[in-house]
Amino acid sequence: MSFPVGPVDFPGTSRSTSATIQPNILRYLSAVVEEHGVDLRPLLEQVGLDETVMRSAALRVSYRQGSTVIRRALELTGDAHLGMKVGAAQHPTAWGLLGFALMASDTLRHAIETGVRYQNLSGAMVVWSAGQADEGFVLRADLPDPALDPGVAVFLMEEGLTSVVALARLTAGPAFTPALAEFVFPEPAQSEPYGAFFGCPVRFGAPVSRLVIDPVWARTRMPARDPVTRASVLEMLDTQLTSRRYQQELLEVLEISVAQSLPVVPSFAEQARRQSASERTLRRRLADCGTTYEALVDGVRRERVEQLLLRSGLTLRDIARQSGFSDERALRRAVRRWHGTSTLRLRNQTPEREGTATS
Repeated sequence: MSFPVGPVDFPGTSRSTSATIQPNILRYLSAVVEEHGVDLRPLLEQVGLDETVMRSAALRVSYRQGSTVIRRALELTGDAHLGMKVGAAQHPTAWGLLGFALMASDTLRHAIETGVRYQNLSGAMVVWSAGQADEGFVLRADLPDPALDPGVAVFLMEEGLTSVVALARLTAGPAFTPALAEFVFPEPAQSEPYGAFFGCPVRFGAPVSRLVIDPVWARTRMPARDPVTRASVLEMLDTQLTSRRYQQELLEVLEISVAQSLPVVPSFAEQARRQSASERTLRRRLADCGTTYEALVDGVRRERVEQLLLRSGLTLRDIARQSGFSDERALRRAVRRWHGTSTLRLRNQTPEREGTATS
């Protein structure tokens, strides 16, 4: 089975570019945490997202901004299932034109495939892919970076799969249930809410996070299907896609490729092959973006190191190995170049680190 994945819109300034996402998740997150008596506005302002900015339809936020807000919201609420609640609260209108395209699709499968195709317009913070398998139609969610903060990673997987089911029930019918839901993270202490929401077997510690959809549901005709409206909306979505800077999409794809491959860094020749371009052409395209492949790899490694330094159980040797450095000395030199300080001092100055660790 193959899972086609299109350009996605999330790594952004969390690594080395200005790529951004729509803040749909943050808007719903803000509304949900209000039920806990938590006001996220001060935190949003700290990362440059004041109330006026958040109301802008043209707003884009970086992956780092989104992750920071999510991590803090988890700390403030103490809600182990915050991701599920945010996902369950969503509505197709939050996806703008894409939401209308989903509703106007012919079948549920076509709607899901449309969502995957235009995922970089939806504000998703995971990488979606879909394909046919022996057990049914499968929708899969992957993290853009395997070293993402564990709490944020669980939130994003919960939010992603839950939002798909919530939107399917709003568009295809309230009786919709997947045949199976699987999550990569271990089973939490309280797993009952998963079964109650999904209404199907739920497995944890799986190789990938995914929804398996029964063929009957996949073929279900959408109540609001309208081929004329769909064609018109898809034309507008295509215009939006082509109007987005090609440079941003290229950097996103390359950053995700490097992040998911670490500690091994794909060669430049391999990246050129994946882009169906010559090495000379790819170098020129990166030059047009104002960067090089070496600088892009350096940015991804920097983000990986900063994430791993938060984890108290990891030594510098572990961090060097997981972020693709030859040894601890190479890691120390890189940290000094990035931050102008030592790894130990940087680790001790990190307010969100998970305890202390021996370096």
